[in-house]
Amino acid sequence: MGAQLRVYKRRIKSVTATKKITKAMEMIAASRIVKAQRQVAASTPYATELTRAVTAVATGSNTKHPLTTEAESPVRAAVLLITSDRGLAGGYSANAIKAAEQLTARLKAEGKEVDSYIVGRKGVSYYGFRERKVTESWTGFTDSPTYADAKKVAGPLIAAVQQDTAEGGVDELHIVFTEFISMLTQTPVQNRLLPLSLETATAEENGAKTEILPLFDFEPSAEDVLDALLPRYVESRIYNALLQAAASKHAATRRAMKSATDNAGELIKSLSRLANAARQAEITQEISEIVGGASALADATAGSDK
Repeated sequence: MGAQLRVYKRRIKSVTATKKITKAMEMIAASRIVKAQRQVAASTPYATELTRAVTAVATGSNTKHPLTTEAESPVRAAVLLITSDRGLAGGYSANAIKAAEQLTARLKAEGKEVDSYIVGRKGVSYYGFRERKVTESWTGFTDSPTYADAKKVAGPLIAAVQQDTAEGGVDELHIVFTEFISMLTQTPVQNRLLPLSLETATAEENGAKTEILPLFDFEPSAEDVLDALLPRYVESRIYNALLQAAASKHAATRRAMKSATDNAGELIKSLSRLANAARQAEITQEISEIVGGASALADATAGSDK
């Protein structure tokens, strides 16, 4: 019985140490979420307005540009998947990978070849374990991405879009990442970045919605403006997606670590009850042995007196 009590005590000590670690990780993730949310809030207006500006140039000038013109028969697409470098975030990376798998299956069903670009060790490991080809991958910055990281990722993707498909280029660029909606909700999304979907603003006019866009004068030409703006557009969109994914990852980590901490607390309570029961059983057994010994001694003494 004493050995069983020691086992319970060792397990309680081990689970208590684990609980301290998960609680610390929960607090760290909570502090990082605040910073990530601020970065997302700061980058989103820039990305949105840059998209409107590029859209206005593309539609207002009727200029055909390789980054805005739809291919007549697209044959190849690039898919950028953003996952995490680390685990302990519940189903965060698994959900993003699942969304990318669905997108890839849909593109292949449309008769397109798919080139995979991966951000994060979890995605790289997933594709590597299944021996799938990855055109290019990046790791080491998913927890706290910078604009320089976004430029590093965007460079090969823009080059692939500008390159002819016969030479290994692509007709479309898609991105899969986890959008941060709230502390409790993070949703994997699939967006097509290129060719640019000509988004428009709307305004109320005579009770009906009318599409409007800002008007620009181009100097020296609309083509030169697009050459300058579109790489910035891709970089800003990828940067915003990296920030959204980072905030989502920290929220998922916080939620997973809180659940682990709560479960550790419940396990400690359960083990404590078992340890108390074992200690009570040990005390009861010792009392029984003492009483039995005293009774036997009394009987022996009574027999000798006779």
